[in-house]
Amino acid sequence: MSQTSVTGRTHRLVPSPAGRVHLVEQGDGPLVLLLHGFPESWYAWRHQLPVLAGAGYRAVAVDVRGYGRSSRPAAVADYRMLALVEDGVAVVEALGEESAVVVGHDWGASIAAVSALVRPDVFRAVGLLSVPYTPPGGPRPTDVFAAMGGDEEFYVSYFQEPGRAEAEIEPDVRGWLAGFYAALSAPVGGRSGAEPYFVARGGTLRDRFPVGRLPQWLSEADLDVLAGEFERTGMTGALNRYRAMDRDWADLAGFAGAALTQPSLFLGGGLDASLTWLADAVEAFPVTLPGLTSHHILDGCGHFVQQERPAETGRLLVEWLAGLPAQAFGSRRGR
Repeated sequence: MSQTSVTGRTHRLVPSPAGRVHLVEQGDGPLVLLLHGFPESWYAWRHQLPVLAGAGYRAVAVDVRGYGRSSRPAAVADYRMLALVEDGVAVVEALGEESAVVVGHDWGASIAAVSALVRPDVFRAVGLLSVPYTPPGGPRPTDVFAAMGGDEEFYVSYFQEPGRAEAEIEPDVRGWLAGFYAALSAPVGGRSGAEPYFVARGGTLRDRFPVGRLPQWLSEADLDVLAGEFERTGMTGALNRYRAMDRDWADLAGFAGAALTQPSLFLGGGLDASLTWLADAVEAFPVTLPGLTSHHILDGCGHFVQQERPAETGRLLVEWLAGLPAQAFGSRRGR
């Protein structure tokens, strides 16, 4: 396990089933594992790491498989949820812990939820940001997304074909990311109010992005950090998560309809389209998240909640963590 320390944060490389996971750690105490979404990195949690550390937690933000300095296997099948859960378990074990609270945003929320579902012995509480929990089961995901676009193509379907989205993004990673972040942040919307989540036949996703502005939460320096990682790694590892969704559907068939019974949190942005598409999932929380103890919708906030509202997100996380039972954190190995 290699490590470097910068400004109170320690960067580590720890072994995983795919090779390695890069993580950034700050603080000491009960372990809180932070999982980012698309298209981001551990850096999405830069504001919350010191807040959680200051509140007495060992905050650990990872580069999810396919991102940053973590391993990027070639096969799409290596990005299935069960493989990502194994990475999380490997991180907990490499850090000398028996269990952790897991918190995720966007795809990280889905990974966190499945981690809690299939390994409740390791992940004893779960926080979900922006993407609500939907139990496994139902129709095949690619069939659902294919039916969403009408005359256009839903972005998840657009991402399915290897190389197609890469051809759009990789010639100008920085410009594409700037447009994507702006399109999904408050105020939400693409060019002329067009939905930034759909692709016109023969077009590209960036055709709908706003032009010439960054969201308020994103500085030029922040964009340089985020873009620099993808310019180095390419986009395929990140996009392969979308391409593995039908594999998840098959892998998790035995958990169809299953609730998450651990203590849980949900935090979303009031302007986030995810809450519109998945409104039924939120309404089902009394059944699907019976352990939900903290539920907040931030008015005027878009999709990137922990970056759009860093202080509020940090405060709500700390309040939720402080209310968890001691057994949610387990103990360090050897203690």
